[in-house]
Amino acid sequence: MAVWSGPDSAAGGSARPSLTSVSSGELQSVRTCNCELALLPLRQLLLLQPDAFQLKGDTLALLDPPRGRPGGGFTVLSDGSLDVDGQRLCRLTGYFKRHVELNTHYDYKNYRETILGRPLVFFINVRTKYNSSKEKTYALLVNPRHPKMRRQIENGMNNIISSVFGESYKLKFDFQDAVRKFFPSGTHLVNGENLSFSYEFKSDALFDFFYWFGISKNTVSVKGQVLNLSSTNTEKKEMITKFLDKMSEPNLRSHSFSDRKFSVTSRSSVDDVFNSNLTPQPSFMESPFTVWTISAVQEPEV
Repeated sequence: MAVWSGPDSAAGGSARPSLTSVSSGELQSVRTCNCELALLPLRQLLLLQPDAFQLKGDTLALLDPPRGRPGGGFTVLSDGSLDVDGQRLCRLTGYFKRHVELNTHYDYKNYRETILGRPLVFFINVRTKYNSSKEKTYALLVNPRHPKMRRQIENGMNNIISSVFGESYKLKFDFQDAVRKFFPSGTHLVNGENLSFSYEFKSDALFDFFYWFGISKNTVSVKGQVLNLSSTNTEKKEMITKFLDKMSEPNLRSHSFSDRKFSVTSRSSVDDVFNSNLTPQPSFMESPFTVWTISAVQEPEV
């Protein structure tokens, strides 16, 4: 899906990406439920989704969904700060923690529903040349409503549960490989670790031998096709806006997820994938009242 153009597109390590969006016709034919992963510059995301993201001063805020869209929007996974284009250090509010600790089945169920319920957003800084000092911040969107994405996440969770026999474990999901393949050779992911999330389940087992020796710590490298949503064309921007609006719509569901026990296999149907009504739980989210002290290089707001 990614489209690179320009005379440098085949220059090997010196290639610089030409951020040409997919063609208008191609984007029109791609439904959001068919999109696995998508990438676009942070500043373009802010411009096209002002009801969801707002950069003001040294704060990037994830806003509550507009009225009439309860359960919609995005879930940003972060550690709480962001270096915008390598020049402006900002704090984030309303984000979901990239790493959490779970202690009960209720915690696990809420966490699982949160991760699978809305598009996930990660922020990554990129240098088109490894030795370049110029960085650009991109947003990676992961669509857990797509069967391929959902299956990889659910299988990772189910497989580790079936292998630890009730003991503690840690599971990490990583998207770095998919993003590296999207950019031309020679591109450097400055903070690649930001393209991952993980959780630890701490059981009350008396002896956690598997956990102590690292056997119950696993990483899933999530694979998927990346859709390029970068464009400076007005017509395409309007189309991308509609695409993002549709992707972040709330899902209608007549009943909630069942309180299922840890299972080895997923029992979710295709209808579950596209009709789940899931919202983030506040216990894993950054509090809006958290006090931060972060210096920032001032520049005009987006």
